[in-house]
Amino acid sequence: MKVGFIGLGNVGGKLAGSLQRNGVDLVVRDLDRARAQRFLDRGAGWADSPRAVAEICDVVITCLPSPAACAAVMEAEDGVIAGLSAGKVWMEMSTTDAGEVKRIAGRVEAGGAMAVECPVSGGCHRADTGNISIFVGGDRAAFERVLPLTTTLGRRVLHTGPLGTASVLKVMTNYLATANLLTCCEALVTMKAAGMDMATTYEAIKISSGTSFVHETESQLILSGSRDVNFTMDLVQKDIGLFQKIAEDHGVALEISPLLIEMMADGQRRYGDRAQSDRIIERLEDATGLQVRADGFPTELIDEEPEAQGYEVRPMGLGAA
Repeated sequence: MKVGFIGLGNVGGKLAGSLQRNGVDLVVRDLDRARAQRFLDRGAGWADSPRAVAEICDVVITCLPSPAACAAVMEAEDGVIAGLSAGKVWMEMSTTDAGEVKRIAGRVEAGGAMAVECPVSGGCHRADTGNISIFVGGDRAAFERVLPLTTTLGRRVLHTGPLGTASVLKVMTNYLATANLLTCCEALVTMKAAGMDMATTYEAIKISSGTSFVHETESQLILSGSRDVNFTMDLVQKDIGLFQKIAEDHGVALEISPLLIEMMADGQRRYGDRAQSDRIIERLEDATGLQVRADGFPTELIDEEPEAQGYEVRPMGLGAA
């Protein structure tokens, strides 16, 4: 099976690396050919257009920064849809709008190809080791068709239901991660102001009911001063904006979500639209004159869990796969 991968950015490049590392016959494509060079050097093929990727591959994976970027790659004259044919598969791995996924999937399926959405969660460091989690939206036949690939790309694979459900759940998880990040920032700065040792504060949170995945990963980058999590404020805004839209579409009047959006927007005004998301703590550092740092914390996240074959996660009550 030949697999095409379009979009070799922070997450996409790492996911494509997992495929190549595990012996998948790979064809790559990115607007910046330089991003593809390391794959080409290790034997991957190159395609001059998204259409060409679809014409020569059995499965086409897209991992792109926005719904607009996905629409352009899929629907342009030389886009993926123009090159798909019956029996082929489109896997959308971007974090995107459920309505857009379903709209584009309708066009894909009209030509006889199969569409499935597979957004990921767990951070770039886990995408790099094949240990990231993957949500899969689509009918059961589509899920099982792509399961060998998703269990190579990731460790824990959850079938979320029909097409669109994975995108909805993914933006929900990113909303929660953003809330965790902002509360961690407030906690760390407040403890610094109160005279607490920052390394001790980190451990106190980590072993307590106040811990979270975000604290155990991103707080380390905050304390080291690196604050480079490979995820930028504009991407945060896209994701939490999509979550806010879901709430509005369903008549849920949220209170915290609009505040998170405004806080991140203020961070963008101060530090740049594409500033690293962990720099949001600098709003409070600037306001207080404090520096939240501690010795001994890493400047980049490295996943130390050994790579292993992935597996399907079943929701509680359904039993393990």
